Amino acid sequence: MNKGNGQNKQPEPTRSELEILQVLWKHGPSTVRFVNDKLNEQKRAVQYTSTLKLMQIMVEKGILERDESAMKHIYSAAVEEKTFKGLLLERFVDSMYDGSATSLMMQLLGNKKTSKEELEQIRKLLDKLDQTG
Repeated sequence: MNKGNGQNKQPEPTRSELEILQVLWKHGPSTVRFVNDKLNEQKRAVQYTSTLKLMQIMVEKGILERDESAMKHIYSAAVEEKTFKGLLLERFVDSMYDGSATSLMMQLLGNKKTSKEELEQIRKLLDKLDQTG
């Protein structure tokens, strides 16, 4: 159960915000132009002004940081990738699977054809968790 007033709760990112974060996590601190070019390569046609506005909003939300010391502003992720993804996954499991990671895994493995290689990776992970736990 969540306690407190929720001020330290990380804002829920939109799909577009997650796409921007993925670029910054992969390539490091970048200009809006670079991020916009990557989004256009990877996803779909995105206007520069839309990317700029969204990244400015993300700074206001505390998701991005902006370095204004150079002529071209450099943006970077204010949140660490592993931590942020873990938080989003935890929220997803809580809301969709009543907090049960087992239910999530059963759904994932039951809904698609899992390759032998993927199953072997899962077995290795489970073995590693058994050894450390």
